[in-house]
Amino acid sequence: MTDPREAKDAARLRARALRDAALDPAARARASHAVRERVLAELPLPAGAVAGYWPLGSELDVRPLLLHLHEAGRTAALPVSGPKGTPLTFRAWTPDAPLREGRFGIREPAAESPEVVPAVLFVPLLAFDRRGHRLGYGAGYYDRTLAGLRARGPVLAVGVGFAAQEVDSVPHGPYDQPLDRIVTERFSFEVMGR
Repeated sequence: MTDPREAKDAARLRARALRDAALDPAARARASHAVRERVLAELPLPAGAVAGYWPLGSELDVRPLLLHLHEAGRTAALPVSGPKGTPLTFRAWTPDAPLREGRFGIREPAAESPEVVPAVLFVPLLAFDRRGHRLGYGAGYYDRTLAGLRARGPVLAVGVGFAAQEVDSVPHGPYDQPLDRIVTERFSFEVMGR
């Protein structure tokens, strides 16, 4: 099986345009809070650190959820991206922690923040399907990261996004790591067969 790069690139263009047009900023903010409430009500989270991400463009903002979990006593973390082809590392995040601009202009914890290994990983996406496949930006950071974390032990990988990002089928290759759950502002589901 080969990696369907052309199909993924075309799907990325469609998915990004759809996400950008699907919701205005106020609706995106409401959706972020709805995802927080849905995670808290419907997902039993394993003990350990929880990692999210700093939103890029029109991505769902998972920070309301991270803030709530931090205030509830959980260690929260954000990713730090290294060179292309390497997995992400995670550093502890608090609302007052110093952040720096990382690769791609994304805010990330400074080097003095302690590194953590997440037990729960909230993953951004451009599109998702019911089999747990996600379409990312194409650099493979999350696939490498999930493969490495899963080799070390259990990790709950939760794709978070808008309901409008669901597609019938996401093109995927042999190295793509499926998600365990998907949560949107309208629904959540556990991926069967994981």
